[in-house]
Amino acid sequence: MAALAPSLSKPDAAFAAARRLYLLFRIGEDRYALDAADVVEVLGLRAFKQVPGTPPWVAGMLDRRGVPVPVIDMSALAGRASAVMVTSTRLALVRFRPDAGGEGRLLGLILEHATETVHYDPAAFRPYGLDNAGAPYLGPVLSDAGGMVQAVNVGDLLPASVRALLFPPVDGSQGGEASP
Repeated sequence: MAALAPSLSKPDAAFAAARRLYLLFRIGEDRYALDAADVVEVLGLRAFKQVPGTPPWVAGMLDRRGVPVPVIDMSALAGRASAVMVTSTRLALVRFRPDAGGEGRLLGLILEHATETVHYDPAAFRPYGLDNAGAPYLGPVLSDAGGMVQAVNVGDLLPASVRALLFPPVDGSQGGEASP
């Protein structure tokens, strides 16, 4: 007869339930965490269609099953050089929801060193004490054995002007004409 797996005690179960899965990546030497609940898929890098007139951190567009998906380079967005194209650099497709509860759109993120996932208790993240209006997507921080990790809020990645450029209205409800 096969042995039964040990059950979690109530405190252990509560601790496990409070933890969430995060995808870690780096910008330079700094570590960042994306909540895995926002991540749809992690892929290897590929070629992108360029989008003229966008900020330099917009890497382009990709076709995912017939749907155009804008891609941004997180290193370039943070004011650094474009991401280094090595085997640990990944393309993460995330659910971009600028409005809580609103309809999500796919957004591609080029992430350096995106090869590790970890479990953290979201309550362990703490405000970092700066009013960083230039990077509203940067969330609270926590420290672990590897050093400091900062959360990235996917819904705050794109300023309204870039959001309008990459995700134009298709129903004409916001001043644009409906698509033919």
